[in-house]
Amino acid sequence: MVVCVAENINIMSKTIGAAIKGRDAKPIQDMARELVKAGADYLDLNIGPARKGGDETMDWLVKTVCEVADLPLSLDTSNPAAIEAGLKANPGKSLINSISLQPERLEAFLPMAGKYNADMIGLLWSQEGMPRDANERAAHCVDIIYRANEAGIPTEKIWIDPIATPISMDVNQVLAGLEFMSMLSEIAPGAKSIVGLSNISNGAPHELRPHINRCYLIMLMKYGIYSAIVDGYDTELLTIAKGGMTEIVNLVHGMMDGTEPDPKGLGPKELEYYKTARVLMGKTLYSHSWLTV
Repeated sequence: MVVCVAENINIMSKTIGAAIKGRDAKPIQDMARELVKAGADYLDLNIGPARKGGDETMDWLVKTVCEVADLPLSLDTSNPAAIEAGLKANPGKSLINSISLQPERLEAFLPMAGKYNADMIGLLWSQEGMPRDANERAAHCVDIIYRANEAGIPTEKIWIDPIATPISMDVNQVLAGLEFMSMLSEIAPGAKSIVGLSNISNGAPHELRPHINRCYLIMLMKYGIYSAIVDGYDTELLTIAKGGMTEIVNLVHGMMDGTEPDPKGLGPKELEYYKTARVLMGKTLYSHSWLTV
C-alpha cells in the first residue's frame, strides 16, 4: 500500500488558482471532498512561491480545507512565513513539502518541523543542484538526515524524495532514481520515501502522461516506496497504490527481474504497461508514440 498525496489543490490550476486568489471556498472544498472520496491519504496544498501575502493565503487555505476534510496536509510553498502559517492553522498532521540541502531552506524550515512536530520531505537537491547519479543521491540523503537529526527531527519523520526527472529528457536519471530507491533502506533505516510522479511524465502529451506515472509507481513499489504525490483523480493509479491490479504489477516487476514476456501473448492493458516499462527501463527509446510502435 502506497500513501497517496493528492497534488490537485494547486494554485497553478485555473479553477483552483482563481478560487484561492478570490477567496472562493466552494471549488476548493468541492475538490477536497472529491479527493477524500477517491482515496487520497494526504492533501497537498500548493500556493506556489507566494512572496506577497503567502502567510495569509496559506492560513485561509488550510482552514478552508479543514472545514470539509479530515486528512493530513502537505504544505507546499517556498515561503517560510506561509509554511509556518499553515502549521499553525492545521489542527491535524502536517508534512512540510519540502526541505532541500540549500542552507537557507535548512535554516528556515528545520526549526519549524521540530517546533510544530511536523513530518518533512527531504528533497535531495544541494547547492550544486540536481544529483547526477544514485551515489550522489545517497550522499545527499545522509547529509539531510544528519542535519534534520541534529535539529531534533527523528529519521522516522523524514520522507526522502530522490527527485524524479522527465523520461523525455534523460532515462539515466530515471534509472538512477530507481537504483537509489533500492539502496534507501540500508542507507537510512527508518526513513520514509516519496516521489512526485507527475515529474516523470513532464514533456509527454497530456493524454499519455498517466501511463508513465502508473508504470513508474509500479517500478518504485518494487523497492518499497512509501508514498507518492499523485493526481487524485487517476483512479487506475490509486487502485495500483492500494494493492490492486496485481497481475500488471507482477508483469512489470518480472520485467525488472529480467523476464521478457512475449508481447504477442499480452492483452491490451498488459501491452500498455509492457511498452511503458521498456521505455522507463531504457530498453526502448522514448518517443511520444511509444504505445503505438
